[in-house]
Amino acid sequence: MQGESLEPVAADDNNKNIPEPQSRALLDHGPSGALPSGSVDPIYESKARLLNQAILDIGMGWYQWQLFIVIGFGWASDNLWPIVTSLILTPVQNEFSPSRPSYLVLAQSLGLLAGAVFWGFSSDIYGRRWAFNLTIGITAVFGLVAAGAPNFAAIAVFVALWSVGVGGNLPVDSAIFLEFLPATHQYLLTILSIDWALAQVLANLVAWPLLGSLTCQQDAAECSRSENMGWRYFLIAMGGVAMVMFGLRFVCFTIFESPKYLMGRGKNEEAVRVVHEVARRNGRESSLTVAALDALGGVTAQRIGAGGALRRNLEKFDTSHVKSLFATPKLAWSTSLIILIWAFIGLGFPLYNSFLPYIQSTRGVDFGDGSTYITYRNSLIIAVLGVPGCLIGGALVEAPRFGRKGTLSLSTALTGVFLFASTTAMNSDALLGWNCAYSFMSNIMYAVLYAYTPEIFPTKDRGTGNALTAAANRIFGVMAPIIAMFANLETAAPVYVSGAMFIAAGVLVMLLPFESRGKASL
Repeated sequence: MQGESLEPVAADDNNKNIPEPQSRALLDHGPSGALPSGSVDPIYESKARLLNQAILDIGMGWYQWQLFIVIGFGWASDNLWPIVTSLILTPVQNEFSPSRPSYLVLAQSLGLLAGAVFWGFSSDIYGRRWAFNLTIGITAVFGLVAAGAPNFAAIAVFVALWSVGVGGNLPVDSAIFLEFLPATHQYLLTILSIDWALAQVLANLVAWPLLGSLTCQQDAAECSRSENMGWRYFLIAMGGVAMVMFGLRFVCFTIFESPKYLMGRGKNEEAVRVVHEVARRNGRESSLTVAALDALGGVTAQRIGAGGALRRNLEKFDTSHVKSLFATPKLAWSTSLIILIWAFIGLGFPLYNSFLPYIQSTRGVDFGDGSTYITYRNSLIIAVLGVPGCLIGGALVEAPRFGRKGTLSLSTALTGVFLFASTTAMNSDALLGWNCAYSFMSNIMYAVLYAYTPEIFPTKDRGTGNALTAAANRIFGVMAPIIAMFANLETAAPVYVSGAMFIAAGVLVMLLPFESRGKASL
C-alpha cells in the first residue's frame, strides 16, 4: 500500500561493514555508463555507478516486474488519450458544427505541453512519487466529466484538462522505471511500448461499435445529441479504464522514490533504505551501505529554521538542472539534437495521426466507401499492425548491427517514406495498406525513442531532460492543428509536411554522439 514504510538502515553500525576500497571495486567493475566519464559531476557519477551496481546485484525481481506492469499504464495513457481525441473529432464536429474543428486538437496540444513542462520539471524538484499517481488520476476525472459536455467549447476545455495529466506520463514514468532497472534489462524500456500500441488497439476496438454504429454518418444533413451518443459512451468507457489504472497504481502498488534521485538530493540514507527494501521484496540482500556512498563525497549541510527552509525552496527553481544538460560540448550537442528530433516528430505525428480518421473518412467518400463503420474498422486494423512493431523494436535495440541509434534512425525515416507513399493510393484498400505500414514503423520508432531518450540524461536531471524534449514535442504539436486550420486536409499537403519531418528526424538521429546499448544509465 502507498502508506507502507521502509525498514530503517542504521547509519552507524551496519553501514560500516564495507570499507571504502570495496566500494571502489564496485565502481571499477560495475557496468559502464551510457554517458562517457566527465559528462556529469564526478561525485554524482561515482555514486550513480555504485547504485547501478547495487541494483544490478539485486537483479530483475518481483518489484521491478510489478513496476513494469503499472508503469505500462503511463505508456498506455500517453497514446490512448490523443487517439481518443482523434477518434471523437468527426462525431463532435458533426454534432456541434464548430467553425474550426481543429481547435479540439489545439486544446489537446496545449494541455499536453503544459503537462509535459509542469510534471517533468517538478519531478526533478519534488520527486517522482506524487506525479506518478496524479497524472492518471487527473486524466480519469476529466475524461469522465467530458462525456457530459454540452457544447464544443466545453469539450475542448475538458480535452485540454485531461491532456495536462497525459502530458506528464512519459517524462515521469520513464525516469522511475529506468532508475530501478538493472543494466541487463534496460531493453524493457523499449518493450514497454507494447502498452502504447495495445492502448491504440483498445481505443479503436471500443470505438468501432460505439462510434461506428451510435454516431451520425459523415454525410448526415443533421446530427442531434440523441443520434450521436456514441462518442459520449466512448469517453465514459475510456475514462473508466483510466480510473481503474489509477486505482491499481494508488491502492495495490507501493511506489518508492528513485534511489538515484534521493542520492542526487543528498539523501544517501534514504537511497540506501530504498535499495534494501527493493532487495527484500525480490528475496535478495544488498551489501550497499550509507558509508559507501558517503565515502565518495560529502553532502552540504542543510540550513535549518523557517528562513533556511524558504531559501531552500526558492533555490529549487534555479536553472541548474538545465545547465547540467549542457555542461560539456558533447553533452550539449546530444541534448540539443534529441530536443530537435522530438520537435520534428512532435509536428509530424499529430499533423497526420490526429486527423487520420478524418482523412480516412473523407478519402473514403472519394473512393466510394467512406461510411463511419468502415472508417473505424480501418482505424482498428491500423492500430493492430502497430503491436508487432514494438516487439521488433525491442529486439533490434539490442542487436549489435542496429543498436538504439540505427534502429531509431531507420524506423523514423521509413515512417516518413510510407507517409509519402500513402499519397499514391488510388483506392481505399491501398490507403489502408500504406497506413498499416506507417503504423508498424512508427511504433518501432516510438518504442526506441521512449527508451533511448531518458538513457542519455543523468538521473538528477532526467526529469528536466525529459521535460525539455517533451516540451519541444508538444510546442511543435501545437503547430499541427494551426497548420491544419489553413491547409486543406483533403489534399496531400499535410501528409507531405508530416513525412518530411520524420525523414529529417531520422537523419538527425545519426548525428547523436551517444549509443546507450549495453550500458547502464547514470
